[in-house]
Amino acid sequence: MATAQQIRKAYLDYVLTNNEKPKSVYVFVKKLKITEAEFYQFYASFESIEKNIWFELTFETITKIKEQEVWPQYSAREKMLSFFYSYAENLKNERSYVIYSLKNHKSKFSTPNVLAGVKPIFENFAEDIISEGLESGELAERRFLSKRYKDALWIQFAFILNFWIHDDSNDFEKTDEAIEKGINVTFDLFQHSPIDNLFEYGKFLSRNGKFANNMGFN
Repeated sequence: MATAQQIRKAYLDYVLTNNEKPKSVYVFVKKLKITEAEFYQFYASFESIEKNIWFELTFETITKIKEQEVWPQYSAREKMLSFFYSYAENLKNERSYVIYSLKNHKSKFSTPNVLAGVKPIFENFAEDIISEGLESGELAERRFLSKRYKDALWIQFAFILNFWIHDDSNDFEKTDEAIEKGINVTFDLFQHSPIDNLFEYGKFLSRNGKFANNMGFN
C-alpha cells in the first residue's frame, strides 16, 4: 500500500527527470506498481500533487516562524520580512520543482493554478499581520485602501517568487536584497505619511467650511 509521501516523491522524481508530467495516471501507477485506486485515495490528479507541494511549503513556513519565541515581539513589518526570508530559504529544498512548476505559466497578470491553494492561506496570514499593524497604529487606517493592503503583499509575493527563480547570485543574496527593499517600500506606503496629513486637513476644512467663511478666508 503506497503512502501519499511515496506517490509525491515518485511524481517529483518523474517530472524532474523527464521534464514533463507522466502521460496518464495509468502509466504512472504502473511504473510505481500500485493501483489507480491507491493513487486516487490521496490525489485527484497530478495537478493536485503540485498544489499540495506548494501548500505544504507555504504552510510549513508560516507554522515555523510563528513558533519562534521572538515572533510576538515583532512589528508587522518584521513579521512579513521574516516570512519572506524564511520562505526563500525553504524554497531552496524544492528549487528544481519550483522552476519546473512555474516555467509554463506565461501570464504575468494571473495566479498560476498551482498556487491556487497558496493564495488564501497567504492572504489570511497577511490580513492577521495587517490587522495587528492597524490596531497598534504602525499602519495607517485608510478608507477603502486598508482592505487592499493584502493585495499589495500578494503582488510582492509574486514578484519575489519570480525574482528568486531567476536569481543566479551566490546563496540568492540578490533575493534577500529584493525582499528587504520590496517589503520595506510596501510597508512605508502602508504607514502614515504627509499625504495622510494633507488628506485629513482637507477633510477638516470641508467639515468646517462655514467657520472659514466667517473668518474671511475665501
